[in-house]
Amino acid sequence: MPEYLETTADKFIFRVAADRVYSGEGLWVLAEGGNVRVGLSDYLQQRSGDVAFAEVKPVGTNLAAGDDLATIETIKVNVVLPSPVTGKVVEVNPSMATAPEMVNQDPYGQGWLAVIEAAAWDKDQARLLSPQAYLEVMRREAEDEAKRL
Repeated sequence: MPEYLETTADKFIFRVAADRVYSGEGLWVLAEGGNVRVGLSDYLQQRSGDVAFAEVKPVGTNLAAGDDLATIETIKVNVVLPSPVTGKVVEVNPSMATAPEMVNQDPYGQGWLAVIEAAAWDKDQARLLSPQAYLEVMRREAEDEAKRL
């Protein structure tokens, strides 16, 4: 089980798993050998709302960083999620078809989206944010959103 960094904005508590890196769009990336596992951060899943439907690109799909990896639908929004890395989809979480709410219930565990065979990990990793850097981005976004409400 990973350690977490936490921040509070308004009355919400957001967690950042300390054992992975993050995209500016709110996806986490966990290196696993030559592959990376990708999922939604706690902040992104809370901000988006309860996930009712998730569609992930199928196994075998080649992606460049920034290409559409998945789409999630909630009662609040539909969100297209860009791939944080370049590579080939080698596994899709089967829970996304049958229990997409796992994204909300366990964003850093059972709620992952896909495993990608990373083709340019060194280059992609350089663009991604450390847990501490993502925590700051998340904190600023949450505070800005709270001011708008």
